[in-house]
Amino acid sequence: MKKIFTLSVISLVTAVMLSGCYKNSTVYIDESYWLSQERGDVVYSDVNCSYFVVETNYGYSIIRSIGGSRPYEGSYVYGHFGTYGVKDFYNASSGRIITGDVVEVDLTYADAQYSLDYYCPYAKGQERHLIKAPAAGTVKAVRPK
Repeated sequence: MKKIFTLSVISLVTAVMLSGCYKNSTVYIDESYWLSQERGDVVYSDVNCSYFVVETNYGYSIIRSIGGSRPYEGSYVYGHFGTYGVKDFYNASSGRIITGDVVEVDLTYADAQYSLDYYCPYAKGQERHLIKAPAAGTVKAVRPK
């Protein structure tokens, strides 16, 4: 009887202790830091291709999505698009940090089309349209706070 009572108390205390432990998944994002970075407008994103195209002030950059999170067309993305390599970017439209590998930088519209044919050959020969980014100074709705 003593063993049953002791084991019951120990298992109850253990259950209470373990149920109180959880992983805090809240991530603080310093928007002022990200908004001071270069802004890019996502002009091409497709669910069948892990690459997306960002239009910057210097041309188009092609980024390979890492981790499965990819911005939608029309999203605003902040980060450093001018050099190659794996970087974090801030998707202001969804409020999330995404990781991507910058594989092409400073491309013209035609070069971006040709590069997409290379990186996403499933639709080679089909005409792809990069959406027109909004003009500078226009206001686009961003997620509510």
